[in-house]
Amino acid sequence: MADYQLIIIGGGLSGIAAGIRAARFGRKTLILEQHSLPGGLNSYYFRQGQLLETGLHAMTNCAAPGDKRAPLNRLFRQLQLSRKQFVLHEQLGSEIRFSGRTLAFTNDCRVLEEEIAREFPAAIDRFRLLRQEILQYDPFQPGPWRSARQFLADRLGVPLLEDILLLPLMIYGNAEEHDMDLGQFVIMFRAVFEEGFFRPSGTMREFLELLVNQYHGFGGVMRYHCPVEQILVDRGRIRGVRLAGGEELTAEAVLSTVGIPETIRLSGWNLPPEPYCGRMSFMETISLLPSASANGKEWQHSIIFYHTGETFRYQRPSSLLDTSWGVICFPENFQDQTPSEMRQVRVTNAANYSLWKNLSSSEYLSIKKQWAAASIRASEEVIGTYQHAVVYQDSFSPLTIERYTRKAQGAIYGSPLKFKDGATPWSNLFIAGTDQGFLGIVGAMLSGITVVNRHLLQ
Repeated sequence: MADYQLIIIGGGLSGIAAGIRAARFGRKTLILEQHSLPGGLNSYYFRQGQLLETGLHAMTNCAAPGDKRAPLNRLFRQLQLSRKQFVLHEQLGSEIRFSGRTLAFTNDCRVLEEEIAREFPAAIDRFRLLRQEILQYDPFQPGPWRSARQFLADRLGVPLLEDILLLPLMIYGNAEEHDMDLGQFVIMFRAVFEEGFFRPSGTMREFLELLVNQYHGFGGVMRYHCPVEQILVDRGRIRGVRLAGGEELTAEAVLSTVGIPETIRLSGWNLPPEPYCGRMSFMETISLLPSASANGKEWQHSIIFYHTGETFRYQRPSSLLDTSWGVICFPENFQDQTPSEMRQVRVTNAANYSLWKNLSSSEYLSIKKQWAAASIRASEEVIGTYQHAVVYQDSFSPLTIERYTRKAQGAIYGSPLKFKDGATPWSNLFIAGTDQGFLGIVGAMLSGITVVNRHLLQ
């Protein structure tokens, strides 16, 4: 008899959600997490007595409790969590700033329509028709890859507006360079523009505690400091896993949430890993400063997506960092949040993993500091100066992401090639998370649930 019915590799959000779903239906389930905290890409740590989050700017897919079809509410039903007791804080409002043009948006898509009517009056009727087509489109229908850029060009015919709309959607959920699959575009359009941004009450720590407690409540087991060294294969089936210390654990099924390249390495899967390594990674710099030090109108937004170049190129940059476009997030700028004496500014830019990887250990920290300063200078062109008021600053690079999440090459959205059904050549090894195809926090959790429902609860 196997030690467990299901072993899940990775205690990120997709892994925890999968664990809750399996344990809820009586499956003896074990989650193995290599670090001391759950969350994976969306976790937290402490500096200067302050909790700093990794990954979470905001959650997408905001929805009222009564909307039964909304992804957020479907997620809570699947996890048997009370949606009514889940307090969320909607965004105050966000902006896209693109080469001198500005479009504001909130969780009411009519605001975006009004902004497009102001900035692109000749295109507003075409945008309204586009929006209706997006709402009717089934992004999960089987079919070949379709270009989101071509879709927009055929319907809008305004390249600048097309780039403006793509900027936040690509930054928040696109594993491909240059273009994105139409289905993924539709998912992200609905998540960002139709439903919108929110933050859960408290911090990521409390949200993770809610999930982990639910998992434990159903009898699930979580082990920390347990990196998996090998997925064990025996006569055409997965037998279990071997941990880094040599311990072997057997299972009827294994679910990997660490990405296709890492799953290939662990299992000996007969695939070349390189085509499945995502190229889009990022560097983020978190600045902590007194709330009273920056109160201008530029600091009242929840999130600002900015672009200062001539043409938007969503790609791995040719330098260590591309500061010409990125995201500026103010985690305290969401509705009905308790005022704090300190506030955070988080600036995120695309980074080149290969160049970071080639740095020597002796130069890594100084180079990271230099590029963090460059990132801050770029953000100051958008929101005004603040570096002088910073009391603490920290950055993480693609190497940090790879080290703590085992996402190959630090690609936070994983492989551009997805395994949408979650299946592998082995009948009892499955993929969930970003490389199954669902992106974002809500998407990642729905991924874990979907794979468990499809393959393990039949």
